[in-house]
Amino acid sequence: MAELNTGDGGGEKGGKVRSKKQNAKVDLTAMVDLAFLLITFFMLTTTLSKPQSMSLGLPDKEKDPKEKNDIKVDENRTMTLLLGDDNKLTYYMGLLATPITGPKDIAYGKDGIRKELLSRKKSVLEYSAGIGKPKNGIIVIIKPTKKSTYKNLVDILDEMAITGVETYAIVNEFSPEETKLVDKK
Repeated sequence: MAELNTGDGGGEKGGKVRSKKQNAKVDLTAMVDLAFLLITFFMLTTTLSKPQSMSLGLPDKEKDPKEKNDIKVDENRTMTLLLGDDNKLTYYMGLLATPITGPKDIAYGKDGIRKELLSRKKSVLEYSAGIGKPKNGIIVIIKPTKKSTYKNLVDILDEMAITGVETYAIVNEFSPEETKLVDKK
């Protein structure tokens, strides 16, 4: 009878014994699922954590510096904030030559400038209602010096947003009296 060699070495003639090699397959389904979960998590968190910024409308550049359009505003509605060095803040209502409330130093924060802005805003609205223009609110002029910090300017802009002051301007021009007022402190 003929012998069949199956290749497993189990024949009668003393062949080599070979073991069958099994294919080593790794199931990567869980790894792929985890990768997709991580990708979606990071995509979602980066879209949610976009930096927030406050919109700041700045005037257009003047074509000719000789053509200045001075806008007349009611001095009873105007508050000027002078930002100095070492976190110093000075404010006055009206014009510096004839102030309604004289130049006073005040602190940043809710017990300082925020409290003052809210009370002045209320009094200006009462004044405006008395002259027949109830929608005219307070006008704040922010004047940062070269010695003031960027943080001080951002803090004041935050106070404008918190207190709801709609009309404010950042001006970098100082009168000689204002320069003396800031430098003496």
